[in-house]
Amino acid sequence: MAIQEQVEQEVYGEIIATGVTLDEYIARYAADHCEWVEGVVIKVAPASLEHNDLIKYLILLLDTYFDLRPIGRLVLQPFVLHLPSVPERRREPDLLVVLNTNPHELKRTYMDGPADIVIEVVSEESAKRDHGEKFIEYEQGGVPEYWIIDPLRNESRFYRLDENGIYRRFTEDAEGNYQTPALPGLKVHVPTWWQDDLPRPSEIITSLREMLGA
Repeated sequence: MAIQEQVEQEVYGEIIATGVTLDEYIARYAADHCEWVEGVVIKVAPASLEHNDLIKYLILLLDTYFDLRPIGRLVLQPFVLHLPSVPERRREPDLLVVLNTNPHELKRTYMDGPADIVIEVVSEESAKRDHGEKFIEYEQGGVPEYWIIDPLRNESRFYRLDENGIYRRFTEDAEGNYQTPALPGLKVHVPTWWQDDLPRPSEIITSLREMLGA
């Protein structure tokens, strides 16, 4: 079986083109919420309202954090992630955290190397891809930290690379807070993600100011 035929059978998502070169993908598909897997272009399905609301909350939370503690920046989809150790694939994560200390180059239209944190918010269409294909690719690609946020199951999974380049799972504390060494001082209260009404921008700002002593 040809490699491309095998990929077509294994990938999850709507295939909209095959036999596509990297240059063609960048020129024609990358800006339209598509990913590239060994010549196959996969269309990312439209998100639900709940999915959009959660991403909006995460953007407000992390943008405010970086405003108060300018140690990096947040990058939003559609934006291509290039992992040199996975050369035949290009992904467009929901969110990328790139710290000022990141040794790789953040170019105008793509991240050339692993971001410090990759965040995927799961939808019905993306569940197998986020938990399976992307997990393997981000681990092999050296992404230091991977968050999988699954509002379908009210479940979060936080992974960090260990000294052997293997993802180890970390969980929230007894109060439901997750903390990462990459973002000092930030306590992410995971149960908040599953609320019907997420905090408003003014509430996020006030909470982070108190949290960081700003």
